[in-house]
Parts: sequence; C-alpha cells; structure tokens
Amino acid sequence: MEMKQTKEGKNLLIALEGRLDTLTAPELEKELNSALEGIEKLTLDFANLEYISSAGLRVLLSAQKTMNNQGEMVIRNANETVREVFEVTGFDEILTVE
Repeated sequence: MEMKQTKEGKNLLIALEGRLDTLTAPELEKELNSALEGIEKLTLDFANLEYISSAGLRVLLSAQKTMNNQGEMVIRNANETVREVFEVTGFDEILTVE
C-alpha cells in the first residue's frame, strides 16, 4: 500500500493506493496516530484503494472515534468493492462515505 499525505492548516488528506489489509493496516494506524493531533477535518481518498479487510476497518473505526472528538472524517472515491464491504459490515452507517 502506498500512502500520500497532504496537510493544509487543520485539514489532512490521506490518499491510499493498493490494499488495506492485515499487513498494511498497522502502517496506516501509525501514520494516523502521529498525524491527527490538531486536525479538524480528515479526508481519506480511496480512489486507488483496491481492497479493505477487517484490519483496515478497525483502523478506520479508531480514526472515526478520534475525529468525532475533534472534527470530522470523510471517505471519498471508494470503489464498488470497498463500498460493498462498508455496506455488509454496517460501516456505511458509522462512516461518512462520499
């Protein structure tokens, strides 16, 4: 998985490419833990994310809980496969997916 981070003031954009799974989820979790302080809007761009596993969902849930206390989190450009995972797991009710 590749990750590109862009920060503008209190807004953080993270674009993911590849697979967010058991092997790569800890990398995203570490990145988010160090980057979310002072952030009021977190945008995750999934345009190039091919797959998400339960490990990836756990990281997203943790990030959502953090952002509920300090601002908002939005997921953009999720493909059909990723959207289906969100729907089947009920995460589409927890996360803001545009």
